[in-house]
Amino acid sequence: MASVLAVCRVFELTPDSGTNGVTAIDKRPISGEIKIGPYGVYGDVQANRKHHGGLDKAVYAYSQDDADFWSAELDREIVPGLFGENLRIEGYDVNDARIGERWNIGERLVLEVTMPRQPCQTFARRMGGASARGWVKRFAAERRLGTYLKVVRSGAISVGDELDILPAPEGSPTVREIFRMS
Repeated sequence: MASVLAVCRVFELTPDSGTNGVTAIDKRPISGEIKIGPYGVYGDVQANRKHHGGLDKAVYAYSQDDADFWSAELDREIVPGLFGENLRIEGYDVNDARIGERWNIGERLVLEVTMPRQPCQTFARRMGGASARGWVKRFAAERRLGTYLKVVRSGAISVGDELDILPAPEGSPTVREIFRMS
C-alpha cells in the first residue's frame, strides 16, 4: 500500500546564482498534521513561480524507491526534501502515475497528477560539487522525475497516511511517458 513517508516545506530561502537570486528548494520534513491548500503545503514557498508552484504545480511528490536509487548512484543519503519535494511517497512509483489520476490522502485531501518535474539548474546547484556536473541531463535520462499535483480538495495529511489512488481516464499517459528531455 502506498503511503506518505514525509511531508516537507521550505526550511529557509537561500541565496542562488539564478535569475531570482534566491531559491526555496531547501525543503525539510515537518511533523504533525499538515494542511494542504490550493497552492500547496501550508507555509511552503516557491521563489520562482514561473517554473515552480501555482495551481497545477502545487505539490511535488517523489518516490522513496527513486531516492534509494540516487542514494546508491551518488553514494550519499537522499533525505526527504533534498530534491525539493513536498511529499516523499513509499510503495508507489510516482513516475508511472497517469495524468489525471487522483490521490485521496487523509480524511479530505484530494490531489491530481498533472505533469512531471522538469529538472533545472537550481536543482543542479542544490546537488552541489561533483554531483552537479551534468546533473540535469543525468536526472532526466533516468526518468526518475517525480510528479507535480494540483489540489482538487484541500485537507490535512500526516506521515503514514495511505494513498487511495483513483485511476485516470482511459488512455491517459504516465508522467514518464509525457516527459521530454530538453
